[in-house]
Amino acid sequence: MNPPKRLRTTDNEAVDVSVVMPMYNASCWLDECLQAILHQDFTGTMELSVFDDASTDDSRNVVERWRERLEATGISVVVSGHNSAQPRGVGYAKNKAISQSCGQYLCFQDADDVMLPQRVRLQYEASTLHPNSVYTSHGPTVVMPTWLCSRNWYLKVGPFDEGGKGVPEDLLFFYQSLRQGGGVARVDQCLLVYRYHEKATTHSVTEETIWKLRVDFLQERVLSQWESFTIWNAGKQGRKLYRSLSPTNQKKVKAFCDVDDNKIKKGFYTYEESKQRPKPKIPVLHYKDASTPFIICVKLDMTGGVLEENLNSLQLKEGKDYYHFN
Repeated sequence: MNPPKRLRTTDNEAVDVSVVMPMYNASCWLDECLQAILHQDFTGTMELSVFDDASTDDSRNVVERWRERLEATGISVVVSGHNSAQPRGVGYAKNKAISQSCGQYLCFQDADDVMLPQRVRLQYEASTLHPNSVYTSHGPTVVMPTWLCSRNWYLKVGPFDEGGKGVPEDLLFFYQSLRQGGGVARVDQCLLVYRYHEKATTHSVTEETIWKLRVDFLQERVLSQWESFTIWNAGKQGRKLYRSLSPTNQKKVKAFCDVDDNKIKKGFYTYEESKQRPKPKIPVLHYKDASTPFIICVKLDMTGGVLEENLNSLQLKEGKDYYHFN
């Protein structure tokens, strides 16, 4: 496939979309990644902004080898970085790549992933209609490498946390975007191939770090508004959520609910680790006998549609009668 003809830019002229790419030891993935950027079918103005976070391989040389081909199709290329003994982290590299770019919209791209040809075009078309949103691809999660947002929105919400290894800078940015009243929308098509491998940065963030941030945000945004609620799942995840809550919010839990007869027959869950005397005992009910609002701790698309059918049978409204925490 030949790259499309697209508008060209002159020096220091703003472009429609900057592809923002932090880079660290990605040489083995870069040819595939950059070829996909080259073959975007977006015909507006584009640039690629790369910040090299102290790579020790030849990542920077690989990007430079692609410069002529990219610029021949109208995609300007900006590359910088640092050569410190240690990388500063993804948040730092993203902020640097953004600061040296000039696009009105920012398309986030990981150096080990591959965007499909329609990605920039479809997300740009959608984002110009709703500039205060973060745009993502289809799928069950909001994955950072599929984001596109306006520069103005990034400036209002950001910058990314620069805490370095082990800090989920994307999740922190996402929560701050929601706090600022930002929306979330998606182009309901596959736009990116996400590469999952043992050297991926995501492995530096522990599950417990993500869990704690998610629980804190749930307590801040939802539970602080409720006087009481039911946890939908009397199993491992539901009990873990209960134990992770603040003492104030634990007292708001009036019941667990479930469909498992064995859990329901036990009658209650005893919080053995509690220092209260007597120890808290929370009833376990069938979901039809429980009352709203619910925090749903069951993954969607994991029960063969049974969970979704049960929710629909109660005629509940998401965001009012229940929230998902899964």
